[in-house]
Amino acid sequence: MWWVVKPCLLSIDDYQCTGSLEVDFPELCALLGVREIPAVTPRTPTVVSSLDRGNQDDSLSGVIPATTWCPKPRLQVELESDDPRSVKEVRVSGWKVDELMARVLNKTLPSLSNLQSLHLWRADLSDRTLTSLKNTIFLCTNLRTVILEGNPLLEQSYHLLISEESLLTHISLRNNQMGDEGARLIGSALSTAISANKNLLSLNLAFNCIGDVGATHIAQGLRFNRTLLCLSLANNHVGDSGAACLAQVLVPFNLTHEEILERRKLLLSRDQSPSLAISAERPLSIPSSTSLERNVSKGAKSASKKKDTPKKEEKPATGQAGGAAVKKEDPKLAKKPSDTKLQRGKVGKSGGKDKKPPTLEQEEKTSSPNKLLESTEIGSPLLDPGVQHKDGQVILPGNTAVTSLNLAGNRITEQSLPLFLASLGLQTEGGGLLRLCLARNCFSIDCDAFLKIQELCTLRDPLNKSAPGQAEEEQGQAA
Repeated sequence: MWWVVKPCLLSIDDYQCTGSLEVDFPELCALLGVREIPAVTPRTPTVVSSLDRGNQDDSLSGVIPATTWCPKPRLQVELESDDPRSVKEVRVSGWKVDELMARVLNKTLPSLSNLQSLHLWRADLSDRTLTSLKNTIFLCTNLRTVILEGNPLLEQSYHLLISEESLLTHISLRNNQMGDEGARLIGSALSTAISANKNLLSLNLAFNCIGDVGATHIAQGLRFNRTLLCLSLANNHVGDSGAACLAQVLVPFNLTHEEILERRKLLLSRDQSPSLAISAERPLSIPSSTSLERNVSKGAKSASKKKDTPKKEEKPATGQAGGAAVKKEDPKLAKKPSDTKLQRGKVGKSGGKDKKPPTLEQEEKTSSPNKLLESTEIGSPLLDPGVQHKDGQVILPGNTAVTSLNLAGNRITEQSLPLFLASLGLQTEGGGLLRLCLARNCFSIDCDAFLKIQELCTLRDPLNKSAPGQAEEEQGQAA
């Protein structure tokens, strides 16, 4: 009798994932000794009816469809096609993801090349398991949506998903009992004077315990964030002081002393860097395709000619090219900081010398920090050309990137409405809010300021086809 001996895998690290959850998930669970292995089951895509189509539009402002309850632990997947390796969505609903299960997900999720969305609903996560999953989420190249709902964390470390290196574009953190401390961490992750998240488009913080202090931190995070489009703070504990901070960040605001110092550092670094100074003075000095082709052809011909040929070819150029052309005859001119790095590279190749001059080697070593500095400064709102100086204050243009703000179901009174109305009035040009949801707060819906806000939003919102107030009521019920 012949026995077929299968290779024995000693650890989960020895396992090679196939890209199919139906195969990899139970195998890895068995390797780790998981007693009750959740079944991998396909999930039928949700069909949106015409009645719920208005609520689908509300998902842009942070409303996520309700998650269905599973009687037994199972891993629901949605496929892009009939191929079992085309998983585009993974759902965990109502069963605990402990450290063993987190290890399984850490091993399988990066192998899903088509994974776009991850739902973790009431998965009883801890701060430790979230930190572990965060590292895995960043390894999933196409994952852009993470829904983490019904998972209260002791340290409220949800901000780990919104770090500067995160590629996630949609995050929902509803019903996590998040307080002001969690909001503070999220506000710092959204932006500070020296860093900002540049990928997140929508953030849902509805049904938490965020009060005025937390809303102030969120508003602080919006000062230098120019990417977030939709923010939902519906059904929290935000009052007038928190609402006032959110309204004020939408219009021009004064920079603090620390922010002014950071702006001066950026300006000084830009002025001292030759490459940044040139790009700032001549931002449109990009050679055309025909000139690039001509330069490439000339460079190919110069390889078979004498050393004085590059000088003759570069003679018609002016400015930087002229300085580079005489580099061989006058070495002193080559050491001037006015020469660009691009021209130094060309001359170094055509000079015919194996060893580079010491000054060139030193300048090339410092070129990488300059390039990094340039990439960070270009997108810094502190260098916004619209900055104004008035009465000894430095005034930065307000946040006009946020197009949808949901504050329904909070503790806002009629006192805050004039601030929002004034902010909407000042955002008539250059973008700004298209939707502002203030229903179910502590004021009458018949007050003049609220009616004017509704009228402005109705005119601005290109997706709003219903009567004012109706969309907000539907949104509140779906949240």
